[in-house]
Amino acid sequence: MLTVETTKDKPHAMSTAKKPSRQQVFTLVVQIGRKEGDGLPEGATGAALMCFASGVDEAEAVRETVAILKQADTAPLDVTGYGTLQDREAAGHEIEAEERNLMQRALDENAVIVAQMTPFFDKNDG
Repeated sequence: MLTVETTKDKPHAMSTAKKPSRQQVFTLVVQIGRKEGDGLPEGATGAALMCFASGVDEAEAVRETVAILKQADTAPLDVTGYGTLQDREAAGHEIEAEERNLMQRALDENAVIVAQMTPFFDKNDG
């Protein structure tokens, strides 16, 4: 389908077909430390967050994820990337339907999705 718009009596054609998106979804595990207001359980020393983040490459996905986590009053310390869905499948990872749905949501919404949070506790406490 083609639409034509006119600007100052000069018609021009504008394609309504979307360009294919270069966005991909990357699986990232982010270790966070403690920060006031971070929402972690009492006594936790930090946490690991499994995130699905969209980006044109893994570096962009990492930058966006860290920026969003900082806005959410967390203290990102380290990020480990596990690649795209295809990378993970090639590595033999089993990926369940729920995880695939969250990855698709991250792609559709151009978002960072925290899929799982695992708090860390000091073994010497309690």
